[in-house]
Amino acid sequence: MDHQIDRLVNKTWSKFCSTADDARLMIAISGIPGSGKTGLATMMAARINKIYASENPTTPTPIAIALPMDGYHLTRAQLATMPDPDHAAARRGAAFTFDGEKFLELVRALREPITVRTRSLYAPSFDHAIKDPVDGDIPIPPSCRVLFFEGNYLSLDRKPWSTAAKLMDELWFVDVDFEIARKRLVIRHVKAGIAKDEDEADKRARENDLVNGREIVDHRLPVQEVVSSIFDPVWEKS
Repeated sequence: MDHQIDRLVNKTWSKFCSTADDARLMIAISGIPGSGKTGLATMMAARINKIYASENPTTPTPIAIALPMDGYHLTRAQLATMPDPDHAAARRGAAFTFDGEKFLELVRALREPITVRTRSLYAPSFDHAIKDPVDGDIPIPPSCRVLFFEGNYLSLDRKPWSTAAKLMDELWFVDVDFEIARKRLVIRHVKAGIAKDEDEADKRARENDLVNGREIVDHRLPVQEVVSSIFDPVWEKS
């Protein structure tokens, strides 16, 4: 286990223990495409749930969850209504192809105090088979009090992302070399069917993903943690 992961787990657990009973601990994990945000968020939620279950064996209900931003992609139908729909489709994944206001609405709702009347909230997911978001697909019950949001633009110094960032307890950024990210993205795009072969995947990575990555790096808000990227399989086994 990498020492940085141990430290982040211990830090998060300590912060949760000092969080008011009617509040949530909300951490936003950002980074360029291919940096490993999803793996880190998923692993962190699993580790916090494991600690909680060990200390509360009679009530092992999970208290942590990883919430991806993929569900906030604009639909293909919405992209088709833009002034240049071909450009919008080619640049899908850029900040302007996400519904940031919808994401901000969820963050504000999750910031409301938890009471006996609090009901589950729902986040959208992304269905890669239909290549569109699915509304209300990820339940967030009141018992989930440690939230790891993960997405490219969660520390972007652009509204509405910067407004949502101010509502987080901490911002983390996963740092990765662009060339490493490119290689990961080529594999990912072919595996997911986004590209038919490695050449097409490499073109998409260079002309879209890493272009977005440059904006993410150049316009990043100050963050509390910069996490050195390691391969997702390491995080998943942690």
